Amino acid sequence: MHGVLLTVAYDGSAFSGWARQPGARTVEEVLEAALRSVDPEASRLRGVSRTDAGVHAEAQAVGVDVSRDIDARGWVLATNAALPEDVAVRAARRVPVGLDPRDHAKKKRYRYRLLVDRVRSPLVRHRAWRVEHALDLERMAREAARLEGTHDFAAFRTSRDGREDTTRTISRVSVEPPCAREGCAESGVLSVVVEGDRFMHNMVRILVGTLVDVARGRLPEETVLRAFEEGQRSVLGPTAPAHGLTLERVELALPPGAEEPWPL
Repeated sequence: MHGVLLTVAYDGSAFSGWARQPGARTVEEVLEAALRSVDPEASRLRGVSRTDAGVHAEAQAVGVDVSRDIDARGWVLATNAALPEDVAVRAARRVPVGLDPRDHAKKKRYRYRLLVDRVRSPLVRHRAWRVEHALDLERMAREAARLEGTHDFAAFRTSRDGREDTTRTISRVSVEPPCAREGCAESGVLSVVVEGDRFMHNMVRILVGTLVDVARGRLPEETVLRAFEEGQRSVLGPTAPAHGLTLERVELALPPGAEEPWPL
């Protein structure tokens, strides 16, 4: 046996999230079935992030142990041949057996897309949350900056998240204005980019929903500072819809023995 680390992308629209669930179509189940069509002895998967239903990924990191001696290129091509159109292995590399990417994740980057428009756009209906009201981007950026640093994010999670350690370090929260150039693939789409060491359940979506409410004047500035102090979910804005969120990048500190990926 040896380990393989996969970089996986998927459109989460038709999935009930990453994690296997009885009677539901999940990314983990679909990917595992494809891998076992190549190697019936492939292990259970170890994903770096348990994305929710409707959430997308460009670079989900997935560890698996396999018995067949196939190179990285072979794992990419053979697995993709057995996968549906809404999920793909983008890269692979050989790693030590048993490697769990969650133990080696240094930083994750999420991108949340917002379409600020009074009229819906079918082109981004599965990738962006449409907000009809105008947003004050300067106000939004000021509030976003208050999220950076190491804080107790107890208020920024759902009641389902019972973890006792709620301190997280957020290295970046940036508000990127819409692309206005001719031919832009996502014209009119605003992005909130969030980078941090670890995240709790729905943390990024609650963060974005709060920034939107501050930007449209429903919540005052410094709402996030009040949330840090009081630790109450009720202080914050709504949970932004899942379909606007994409896991964009995972930075891993891999141990010795990890080979170069294919493709580079």
